Amino acid sequence: MSRTRTIGWVFLIAAIAGAGYFGWQKFAAERSAVAAQKAPAPRPVPVKIAAVEKADFPVYLTGLGTVQGFNTVLVRTRVDGQINKIDFKEGQFVKEGDTLVEIDPRPFQAALDQAKAKKQQDEANLANAQLDLQRFTRLGEFATKQQTDTQRALVAQLTAQIAADQAAIENAQTQLDYATVKAPISGIVGIRQVDVGNIVNAATQTGIVSIAQIEPITVIFTAPEDQLPEIQAALAVSPPKVIALSTDGRKELSTGTLALINNQVDTSSGTVRLKGVFDNKDHALWPGQSVSTRLLIKTLKDATVVPDDAVQHGNDGLYAYTVNTENKAEFRKIKVTNSIDGRSVVDEGLSPGQQVITAGQYKVQPGTLVGTNVADATPAKAGQE
Repeated sequence: MSRTRTIGWVFLIAAIAGAGYFGWQKFAAERSAVAAQKAPAPRPVPVKIAAVEKADFPVYLTGLGTVQGFNTVLVRTRVDGQINKIDFKEGQFVKEGDTLVEIDPRPFQAALDQAKAKKQQDEANLANAQLDLQRFTRLGEFATKQQTDTQRALVAQLTAQIAADQAAIENAQTQLDYATVKAPISGIVGIRQVDVGNIVNAATQTGIVSIAQIEPITVIFTAPEDQLPEIQAALAVSPPKVIALSTDGRKELSTGTLALINNQVDTSSGTVRLKGVFDNKDHALWPGQSVSTRLLIKTLKDATVVPDDAVQHGNDGLYAYTVNTENKAEFRKIKVTNSIDGRSVVDEGLSPGQQVITAGQYKVQPGTLVGTNVADATPAKAGQE
């Protein structure tokens, strides 16, 4: 009887323990559910987004170049003499035909006067010889044929002498004109090499001053030889646009057109020289200046364009994160073909109208909830940047 009573107590205690266990489990589940309801929803990761656009995208060939005057002339004297006057200021813009330097003209004026006097003398002798010829002709048989022929030859000689005198006059006048040195082209004069009172002569190689034509002006730059077919194709249609920028590429200085392709490729560097011409009315370009260049070789129509900041580099290549309708990030592998001025052309992986993340990618994983407001992490909306 005692054994049966003991077994009963054991079952009773086990039943009480089991009821307590299952009750506690239910209680814990209820507490977890309440805690889950009270826990805050995950906050969106703050990012910046931009729209994928469809736009015409210019394809430029970039390079480095040097500015050169459209024409550059070293002004030299063509006669010997002393400089009496300098009629320009260094750095001045001069027009073609403006007087630059005046050389002592007196020796050349004296030579001109002498040539003119010689002609007058010969003209007087010719007039007298013509009168004698007329007299011999009127005398007829009273004048020998030899006398008449001799007089006719003298008239011809004096006529030729007068022609020579006229040539001497023109030469003397030219020398006198050379005493006034004029600008052969319009442009900016440099630093002069002589001063008033100096003796100059035509034989010396040292010039008086140099003049550089800067309206228009040229830029000589290079391009890889493998780009030559595209450049030739663009030039065959119309002169392609050339942009000159500061050496850091940040400031646009002037816009011109491609004038020519050099007639040979530099075999040592594998490049070809190109010449761009710029109006340069504002004198933004200056001879000898180094510039960066952009040559427009084509324009891609209706290209898929994104900001450069959206393009990320990974172990498997380029990728970008897009934002779907649920404001969650999606991983996209992309292919970029061209990039310039903070924009890139995407050939594969994105479509116009999609939203791409441009900042904050380092916190994002595929499926991450994102928002565009850093302060309150408001979820991103379509079209919001």
